[in-house]
Amino acid sequence: MPDVLFILNGPNLNLLGEREPEIYGHTTLAEIEAACRKRGEQEGFAIEFRQTNFEGELIESVQEARRHAAGIIINPAGYSFTSIALLDSLKMFNGPKIELHISNIHTREEIYHRSLVSRTATAVIAGLGPLGYEVAIGAMRGLLGKR
Repeated sequence: MPDVLFILNGPNLNLLGEREPEIYGHTTLAEIEAACRKRGEQEGFAIEFRQTNFEGELIESVQEARRHAAGIIINPAGYSFTSIALLDSLKMFNGPKIELHISNIHTREEIYHRSLVSRTATAVIAGLGPLGYEVAIGAMRGLLGKR
């Protein structure tokens, strides 16, 4: 049975492709999910792909991952900078955690420069656009020692 990766997406990411395309591009979340499933299969992972606009649902997914996932790839979106509760839930996950941002948050407005999630992330990927998700899956393979 393949290892399971939880790929979690926070608020407003359901609007990718139409929301601020000059920052986030024209790729939809459904297209990203399809690419993740394909890359996951290539790397020997089962993918649990989720998006929510609600903080509590995101936290519940992290809690579920504690029981079912080998690793978490998370694009917390706006919760990156505001949610201590999300940070606390991620601290309780013992496997590798990759924080992912489509844009380079460090070249954006000051409010986007300090991610709380980064305090517990094993690694951070920012600025690769939608390709970052596939890169994260490949990186997770290495972090989990799947060669």
